[in-house]
Amino acid sequence: MKLSYVTDSLGHLPFEKMLDTVAEMGIDTIEMTTGGWSPAPHLRLNELLESEAKRSEFLGELEKRNIKLCALNCSGNPLDPGELGKEHREVTEKTMELAGLLGVKKVIMMSGLPAGSPEDKIPNWITYTVSWPPVLKDILDYQWNEVAIPYWKELVKKAELCGVEKIALENFSSMLVYNPETLFRLRNAVGPMVGLNLDPSHLIWMGADPILSARELGAAIHHVHGKDVRIERHLSAVNGVLETKEVTDTANRAWNYVAVGCGQDLQWWKEFFSVVRMMGYNAEVSLEMEDLTMSVEAGIRTSIDALKQTLSF
Repeated sequence: MKLSYVTDSLGHLPFEKMLDTVAEMGIDTIEMTTGGWSPAPHLRLNELLESEAKRSEFLGELEKRNIKLCALNCSGNPLDPGELGKEHREVTEKTMELAGLLGVKKVIMMSGLPAGSPEDKIPNWITYTVSWPPVLKDILDYQWNEVAIPYWKELVKKAELCGVEKIALENFSSMLVYNPETLFRLRNAVGPMVGLNLDPSHLIWMGADPILSARELGAAIHHVHGKDVRIERHLSAVNGVLETKEVTDTANRAWNYVAVGCGQDLQWWKEFFSVVRMMGYNAEVSLEMEDLTMSVEAGIRTSIDALKQTLSF
């Protein structure tokens, strides 16, 4: 496997300086955002779509530093019923087109989350349904069968026309696909182009074991994010892990995103990557650094050091 880097955590740097910094860290592969939830600090989506000269200039800056672009990331909510959804769907389609023009074969995104009915205006994440109240099952049926699956069937067709080979969905909360089971529900409906961007941090705080998840996923692992989380025991033991406090309120949250190695130890990461490799995935692992308990620089250094020690090459 190969260490890659999601460039957003260096969003305060200009494009060229960001590339220099990545190269200085000894990383030669990057994942870049195009829009959606991200402001896409280093990539101008419309400009690159419209200008062959700008695309050549963009790729030239990467080539100067022997850096490869492994994936484009347009994570957002394309199933939002409002203007946000319209905007994110547009970004998604343009990202597929740009991937084709740049020769990028993999797009990272999220499944999206619809509203609970045609009349609703706000996405609705259903995390509990047994037999009561029965409306919850009706909501899930609507979200999957009337919104998500039809949208994704069309998006897969679009991606195929653009030459994209893999769409990797991050198993993020507040999305219809947030774990292996929900990934397989969508994959079985729309085809194997759709797989998981296996991000262990989200699975851990939701109570899953990412190592067992990797075994279950097998060939459905399309990408991996190197991202850690720490369950804050003194708080989670009292209130559980359902958390609504701001991510900046690190001292009072039941869990926090942390630099790699500051949540799970290095032995855990060695086993995780060993199993991921054993299941057939031998591509990029992108560091997504979102630790707010330390400086960006410290988080990056800590994470890279941990990943270089534990990746299965």
